[in-house]
Amino acid sequence: MAISAVAVAVPLIVAMVMLGVYLRNRIIVSIEKQKIARCEADIGKLADAVKQQESFERDRSVFSTCLSEIKSSVGGYTQWSPVLAVVVENMPDSVVLTGLDVKQHSIKKKVPKKDDPNKTVDVEVPVRTLRISVSTKTQANSDEAVRNFRARLISSALLGPRLDNITVSQEASEPGGESVVIYQIDCIFKPGM
Repeated sequence: MAISAVAVAVPLIVAMVMLGVYLRNRIIVSIEKQKIARCEADIGKLADAVKQQESFERDRSVFSTCLSEIKSSVGGYTQWSPVLAVVVENMPDSVVLTGLDVKQHSIKKKVPKKDDPNKTVDVEVPVRTLRISVSTKTQANSDEAVRNFRARLISSALLGPRLDNITVSQEASEPGGESVVIYQIDCIFKPGM
């Protein structure tokens, strides 16, 4: 009886252990499938993020190129801002600003070669002229005011070192029957400034 009980009990215990291992493995497989599904969903989300990141990188490259172009362009326009500020700060009260104009021409200048400093090459260097037009009704006081204005521009810490010369010309005009004196003040900058 004991032998038959052992003969029945051992396969039954083995069957129960096998059933327990089977059920445990099924639960583990089910949990792992859920983890895999979550990871695949995360990978799908991250794939979109990676595509978006690549798009941002391409856009950043394009924007960097545009910004460097803008920086070089803005530099050309903002270079006049400090000059105009000095002009406005030093302009006498007795005159009225009637015009501003910038002219540029190039001259050839000899400079040392980069690879051989003993030799020189001709390069085109820009020369800029700022023409300031002012007018006043009375010539007596305005001549002195324009001379002082010219002297203040030459002695300016910002403009003085950049200027090659300042010339002043004047002409009389009678628009609308009033006598007006017009001054043309040409600020000629040093080549390359």
